Amino acid sequence: MIIKSFELDKLNSYDFNLHLIYGNNEGIKDDIINNKYLKDFSGEVLKYEEQELLNSKDEFISSLLTKSLFETNKLIIVSRCSDKLSNLLAEILENEITETKIIIKSSNLEKKSKLRNLFEKEKKAVCTPVYEDDSRSLNSVINIFLKEQNFNLSQEIKNILIERSKGDRINLKNELIKLKNLSISKNKISAEDVLKLSNLAENYSVFELSDNYLAKNSKKVSNILNENNYSSDDCILIIRTILNKSKRLLKIRTEIDNNSNIDQVISSFKPPIFWKEKDIIKKQAQSWSTDQVKEIIFKINDLEALVKKNTSNSILFVSNFVSNY
Repeated sequence: MIIKSFELDKLNSYDFNLHLIYGNNEGIKDDIINNKYLKDFSGEVLKYEEQELLNSKDEFISSLLTKSLFETNKLIIVSRCSDKLSNLLAEILENEITETKIIIKSSNLEKKSKLRNLFEKEKKAVCTPVYEDDSRSLNSVINIFLKEQNFNLSQEIKNILIERSKGDRINLKNELIKLKNLSISKNKISAEDVLKLSNLAENYSVFELSDNYLAKNSKKVSNILNENNYSSDDCILIIRTILNKSKRLLKIRTEIDNNSNIDQVISSFKPPIFWKEKDIIKKQAQSWSTDQVKEIIFKINDLEALVKKNTSNSILFVSNFVSNY
């Protein structure tokens, strides 16, 4: 059955064990999980990725059906799900599961998606699409935060925050936390305070600049450079970060040369790669050959020596380097 993100109070009226939350709004997904499931939950929380369940399908189903007297309630959160998981979930729905809730997180799903159709038609499962935040929903996020934290902001400040969040409630909450901390030492917060304190949503970190450079996302690299005012110290950090990530990429490329299955190489890489990084690292590995990565490392070493000798032009040197492949 379908329960929309603004109808979540209805969840208490239904008996279900599986909840699919799909769409590109990670902020709303987090809010649903934190407020509707994790809040006041005292049982065991288990987190998986789709591939982990597919690799141990029988064991997973067995663990759901077998429960000891001493076992606590479980909340299972499965991330990065796709239609590949639909058969496993259909099998779970055929069996009676008690005291275990399973949350399935997925990116945007098309209407013909097997996973989406399974949850929309099944009465024992809930399906919730999450869309991009608009000004109205972001304003509601602000008002809820202000009420919970017991402080006030003018509508002018609210409008500035909404504009700067770029439709992302995660960005918005980060800025609200900054203002709450500022309010401890300042009785009244002005619009000027907000403009000084808050960051643009495009104010990407050095790590994002490095990742997008190695992924050859030239447009995003250009946006990052235009939206940031890097100092000479930042330039050294950028160089070192690209160098470290390039060395990791070299190890990955070397393993790919011996094993053509790029997904398997990334999944088994040590130290483990965080799931949120896997897509961009895959793109990086596909963008360069092993010899090209070696050449990058040599060039970065030369760039660092050049920047240290000419700190006044460091920003120009680094910008030229990451803008040209």
